[in-house]
Amino acid sequence: MKTTRPYASDLRAQAAASTRQRIIEAASQLLREEWYEDVTLAGIAKAAGVSHQTVLNHFESKEGVARAVADVMGSATGRRRDRAVPGDVDGAIHVLVGEYEDYGDANVRWAVSADRLGSLAELLDGARATHQGWLEHIFGDALPTAGPARRRAVDALHAATDVYTWKLLRRDLRRSRPATERAMADLVRGVLAGHRSDGPTTTHPPTDHTTTTQPREGR
Repeated sequence: MKTTRPYASDLRAQAAASTRQRIIEAASQLLREEWYEDVTLAGIAKAAGVSHQTVLNHFESKEGVARAVADVMGSATGRRRDRAVPGDVDGAIHVLVGEYEDYGDANVRWAVSADRLGSLAELLDGARATHQGWLEHIFGDALPTAGPARRRAVDALHAATDVYTWKLLRRDLRRSRPATERAMADLVRGVLAGHRSDGPTTTHPPTDHTTTTQPREGR
């Protein structure tokens, strides 16, 4: 029985895809452990077990490698966040903190280095927009429907769930992961409680607590 052997071009394409994936995985690990400016093409090539020229053939530059890594990480983050159920505060925060446990330190380093990233800084803007879109998807039913009130609520949720908030709790204050999740969930609930009503806010005039003593009439 005759068998059909793959064409040589198919084998070359498979080998190229495997090499590309190996480079991305090596670069991803380096970028999670080091500052962007400290990662070099030579270091990526060594970690991937390929030549410097091979990395350039696939990605043209270190920026090209970093963009490919960002695409892969973005896809992985999206799949993970898809597991969160709209309206479930604890579940959503659990998913989010799990993501930060894997990528949070690298995300902070990238944010701190924004002014040195050149055109890569736009990736941070895209990530922030994606995060706010996710927040609206998960918590939107508890927020004002539109306008400045909704924007303020989403911004407050962003502050409560930002990677810097995770860093403060996990790295600076050295809180455990469960304690970090509880604290971030409390912050989210506070935001939702403050913006749950879609109706106009009633403003009451300030109460004057000063006691005025009325003069007594003489007898």
